[in-house]
Formats: sequence, C-alpha cells, structure tokens
Amino acid sequence: MQQLRETLAFDETTKYIIRDNDQIYSEEFKTCIKNMGLEDKPTSPGSPWQNPICERVNGTLRRECLNHMIIFNEKHLHNILKEYIEEYYNPSRTHMSLEKDAPEHRKTQTEGKIISKPILGGLHHIYTRAA
Repeated sequence: MQQLRETLAFDETTKYIIRDNDQIYSEEFKTCIKNMGLEDKPTSPGSPWQNPICERVNGTLRRECLNHMIIFNEKHLHNILKEYIEEYYNPSRTHMSLEKDAPEHRKTQTEGKIISKPILGGLHHIYTRAA
C-alpha cells in the first residue's frame, strides 16, 4: 500500500487499478484504493487477456529470452532480464509502435565497418558501425 501511495502521490490522471486476484490484495488494500479515489478493476480469474499490455511484455520476454535459457535462481533471472532489457530491448530492438525505432532513439549510421556485439552469450546481437 505504501508503494501505491508513493507511486500515485502526484498523479492526478490515474483512475483505475487493474490487478489480478492474488490474495496479497487484502481488504485493507482495496479500502486504500477507494480512499484514493480510484476504481478497483480486478481481472477475471484465469483470464490473462484482460491485462494485454502485461501479457504482451511477458510473452516477448519468454519468446525472445527466457525460453532459450536455463535459469538457476532468482538472482540469475534478475541478471538475465537486466542485461536483456538494458543492453538489447531498450537500446536496439526495433518496435513497430515506434516506427521501427528502439525506445532509446538511435542515430542512423551510414559509414564505417559493421561490428557485432553479442548479448546474453550470443542469443542476440547488436550491430553498429565502427568509425
């Protein structure tokens, strides 16, 4: 609840809280949401399609990263996801909604030798031009 308060302290645009039906959301949490003037929108049990943004990100992470790795523990998972997101997904992976640009805008490179940088042990590569 404290994280929710801190997240929404200066946000006047949020109207809904979309959440799953995990037991972690107590009656006290639901009361807190109402007191903040937000509408609680729990998804139906067993219906992941009701939260499509989260499901799309989870699917991308599985297809492009986790399905190709053996995860040993939580710390290993954290390190893999951090490398994937910080070194591949945001700086170089193209996104259709961004007109085939990456979330971190890249300049067009037209000169120099093309070099490859492996990410996650070669699962993905970033191609850039060396000056």
